[in-house]
Amino acid sequence: MDNPSNTISPNPISRRGFLQTSAGAGTAASVFTIVRPEVARGQVKTKLKAGLIGVGGRGRQAVNDLLTGTENVEVVAMADIFEDHLEKNLAWLRTDPRNAKIADRVKVGPEQRFVGFEAYKKLIASDIDIVMLCTPPGYRPMHFEAAIDAKKHVFCEKPFGTDPAGVRRFMAAVKKSEELKLTVVSGAQRRFNQEYVETVQKIKNGVIGEVVAAYAYWVGTPVIQQKARDPKWGDMTWQHRAWYSHVWICGDQVVEQHLHNIDVINWVMGTHPASVVATGGAVWRPRTEIYGNIYDHISADFVYPNGVRMSSYCRQFPGGAGMYRNVSELVVGTKGRSNCKDMGTKGDLDYRAEHTAMVNSIRGDGPYINHGMPVAESTLACIMARESAYSGQEITWDMALNSKLDLQPKTFGYDEKMTVPPLPVPGEYKFI
Repeated sequence: MDNPSNTISPNPISRRGFLQTSAGAGTAASVFTIVRPEVARGQVKTKLKAGLIGVGGRGRQAVNDLLTGTENVEVVAMADIFEDHLEKNLAWLRTDPRNAKIADRVKVGPEQRFVGFEAYKKLIASDIDIVMLCTPPGYRPMHFEAAIDAKKHVFCEKPFGTDPAGVRRFMAAVKKSEELKLTVVSGAQRRFNQEYVETVQKIKNGVIGEVVAAYAYWVGTPVIQQKARDPKWGDMTWQHRAWYSHVWICGDQVVEQHLHNIDVINWVMGTHPASVVATGGAVWRPRTEIYGNIYDHISADFVYPNGVRMSSYCRQFPGGAGMYRNVSELVVGTKGRSNCKDMGTKGDLDYRAEHTAMVNSIRGDGPYINHGMPVAESTLACIMARESAYSGQEITWDMALNSKLDLQPKTFGYDEKMTVPPLPVPGEYKFI
């Protein structure tokens, strides 16, 4: 899903050794060498078993997409820090009429429902083949690393972290997943949509000539999960319940949501940007608790190693039917232009396609897929834009990759004290 539920000319850069094998672009069928990935786990079982970490609106829909898009797969375990989230969404999967065709493959008994901040470890240690990571993105590096260490295949919602320290951790785990030939599929669904897959390949084949400029937009409405704080909730509980309002766990809109569009341009370009200058702020979000410390708009000017520029804009403003909206990409070439999907087989964006491709990769019935590194690169590119807007600085790829910024808490607990940093002010906020 693109939204969570209940949403109301630089010099060429040197790249770190662990990035050298990264292909920032390509189709699911052509980016990586085709192998039979079952060698990573031995003989494939008749039925694959999946476990879900993060049983919210995005998580439950991912289960629906997995089971409707594939056969011979069961969901047998779930983990969440909140029991009410887990039970409510498990009940939806079992009883909602929309799930009638897949409910019998949701086989999560009481002993396979794990709750708490350590619940993910118990799920990963259970008898499953696929780990589905659908928590808020602040947890992505930690959970992904644990899943790969346990030699599990992974469906991983985007983005892949909220700070440079986390993305580096994720990238290191990606290298291990590649060595083990584990399948890693991301929630960047455009990489599995035929309109995009076929069009991007044609752009790469030169149909519109040499790419000279690119544009990426996510102009939409706010994501607000909670309208008020229950007095019984401690700081950490509250920030998890209202996770989209807090930078450490959400990443801000440019990271959590606009990644889709920036990832498409990186895919087309075959690499990540070299630098970015961005600006932004909060023009409507009140300075009250439910709105946290994220911006409501960011504009960014990215520059790729070959000098091509990408203009990027994301915005979350409230409003009715008359409010302007635009979720799109545009690439301009020397022989024409493309919206990155206009030269492919027409069809709706099917969220099931990524799960079908994942299972085929695991079984060896299709090409081996590991999108870990290119989507991690797109995540870091988005973080670059955020940090440039927050600080007022130009941020280069090397600055971001080597940044000391680590937003994650060092201790976890429902009543853990957590202050909310102030809204970043350029010139006062320091990029580290």
